[in-house]
Formats: sequence, C-alpha cells, structure tokens
Amino acid sequence: MNSRERFGRALRGEIVDRVPLFPLLMFFAADRAGLAYRSYATNGRALAQAQLQMLERFGLDAITACSDAFRLPADLGGEMLFPQDRTPSLARPLIRNESDLERLGRPDPTRAGSRMNDRLEAVREMARSARDRCTVLGWVEMPFAEACNLCGMSEFMVAVLERPTFAHRVLEFATELEIEFGRAQLEAGADMIGAGDAAASMLSPQQFAEFAASYERRVVESIRGAGGSLKLHICGDTSLLLDQMADVRADLYNVDHMVDLVAAKRAYAARGRCLKGNLDPVEHIMRSSPEKCEARCHECIAIAGPLGYMLSGGCEIPAATPDAVLEAFCRAPQTYSPAE
Repeated sequence: MNSRERFGRALRGEIVDRVPLFPLLMFFAADRAGLAYRSYATNGRALAQAQLQMLERFGLDAITACSDAFRLPADLGGEMLFPQDRTPSLARPLIRNESDLERLGRPDPTRAGSRMNDRLEAVREMARSARDRCTVLGWVEMPFAEACNLCGMSEFMVAVLERPTFAHRVLEFATELEIEFGRAQLEAGADMIGAGDAAASMLSPQQFAEFAASYERRVVESIRGAGGSLKLHICGDTSLLLDQMADVRADLYNVDHMVDLVAAKRAYAARGRCLKGNLDPVEHIMRSSPEKCEARCHECIAIAGPLGYMLSGGCEIPAATPDAVLEAFCRAPQTYSPAE
C-alpha cells in the first residue's frame, strides 16, 4: 500500500496497513532546508523543495503548501510585513467599513507575481514531483478567519456583536474569494485543500453556527464539487464546537491538543469523518524524548485509530524539535501494537 492509497483509505474509514503520517511542518521544514522563514513564505519553489525534503526524510503521507494566512490580503492590496524569521502579516487592516469593502476588487489567483500565484507554484512543484507518491495539499483560510485578517481580529469580533450585517457582508466577500483560490489550487495539482479557521475557536456555539459554520460548509461543498477534498483546521479549544464542526462535513478534521481526543473521535466518527491529531506540539514533541513521544503517539492511535485516523500534532511541529523526536513520531505507526 503506497502513501496515496493509505491516505485515501483512511479518509474513507477503510482498513490501512498503518495510520497515515500527517504532521504540519512549516518552520521545521524551512529550518531543515536552511531557509529563513521569509524565503519559505515568499518563494513557492523553495517551499515545495523543503516539503519534498520532509517527504523523503521522514516518510510522510502528505505534504502541504501552508505557510501563512495572508496570501489573499496581500493580493487585495494590503501592506505586508515580511519578518525574516516569523510569519508574514498585514501592517494594518484593509477593511474598516462598508466603503473599504466596496472598493476592493476580485484578485486573480493566477496573476504572475501575486502571493496567491506563488502558492500555486508551490502546489504545482509538489504535485509534479510527488503526487504519484503522496497526497498534496493546498491551503486557504476559511471565511471567518479571513475576515479577521482583513478587518483585524478584535475589530471583526466587535463587528460580529455590534454590526452583524456588515460582518456577513465581509464573510460573503471572503467566501467567494476563498472558493476561487481553493479551486485554482486544485487545478494546479492539489488533491486536498487545507482550510484554517483558528479565529472561529473563540466563538460561542451560537455565534459559530451563524458566522462560521454556514460559510465553512459552502467552501467544503465547492471544493468537493470541483473534485477535491478538504481538511478543516481549527486551532484552539473547540470542545464545545465538535458537533457543529462535524456537521460542516469536511473530509478531514485537525484536533488540537487541548481537545479531548475521545470526544473528538466520537463526534467525527458518528458522521463517518476522519480526524488527525492531537499530540501537544510542545510538551509531547518538542520538549519530549523520542521514547516518550513514541509512547504518546501510540496512545493517540489506540484512542482514535486505526480506522479513520491520521497521526499528527495538535498543530504545527516547532522548528526546535530534535530530529530524533520527529523520527520517533514518524516511526510510531509502524511500531504500534493494539495489545499495548
């Protein structure tokens, strides 16, 4: 069974020879490739080569074009900051009111020199080199997260409470653009689109239903309608949102370390959905020993696997993680025994 078969079977809840390996490697990949993170996030070919190195070095079952959350805002004309060793960000919000929203155009993801096209370049390079061997992921932000990027986190949260009509207009705008960006990545060769919505973890269940879930569902349906699949990645404590998230009907769900894995498995398995997670990236990986990390991986597999489950951290693996620990992490699916 090769990686693509393993990944696809896990998504469908079918028997696999071992649970797939799908850690999120961004700063780690850049560091091991000898790249400043600024270069990793602004040069799609360099990003792709770093991911391909991770594929070869650690035997992963999926690689990703994820680097930062500000591709679309940059192409909408936002002033960007590109620190040498941190993720890119907007210097200031793009949207403060209705008139700001109305003046924004609809950027073409394929425009040469754009940040969105740079991600397409990364996807093309990864697909060209490795699509026959592993699953290739593109990346977008879900509408709520993107709205927070465009308006400012605190400003958009206030809009949700005090200007809901305006908030919904921004969400509609973001939804259309994220769908277009995601579909462009499928055309470039991505099998799956990862979609981040970390800001949505701060919403109450009632707010999540109104301002996040319905828009997430539209992105999922559009990506699946175009022949792709979608991973929903919401960092943070989503314990109160699990059932609503499961009803979004994404193909794969990331589970952060502060969420009870038993509860997450119950919610997602009930809808026939696959999940991944949820080692604490700091305590169970970066600061752990190889032996303790491997043991914790086995615990996660015992709880959530072996069907409909992929092994990963709750979020990104830090660059300071020793190679020996990540090697133990990646070895764990092969050394796992149900008798443990």
